[in-house]
Amino acid sequence: MTPEERPPTEFEKKVYDALALIPGGRVTTYGHIARYLSCGSPQAIGQALRRNPYAPETPCHRVVSADLTIGGFFGATKGSPIDRKRRLLEREGVSFRENGTIHPDCCYRFDE
Repeated sequence: MTPEERPPTEFEKKVYDALALIPGGRVTTYGHIARYLSCGSPQAIGQALRRNPYAPETPCHRVVSADLTIGGFFGATKGSPIDRKRRLLEREGVSFRENGTIHPDCCYRFDE
């Protein structure tokens, strides 16, 4: 069984459930999800998202870096996957600043 074919772990399922709470037109950060799940590791969140077998229905594209830059997508940090992530976010109504960062008003925190 390849890593892509293995079923999601319980931790990954919790991450994917958290994604379902992020409304369209909003983003959250790897750190916000880590705090929400009390896991303490934004990197673990990123690894779970990288293996998301339910994309795009489970919207991993709505997770960005703490500095509100776009972060990664499908394991890439530049190139066409990042362009695709930005297009998905723009279609959902996420606003970007002139410097390419996401407008803070678009950031979802789980305590809202």
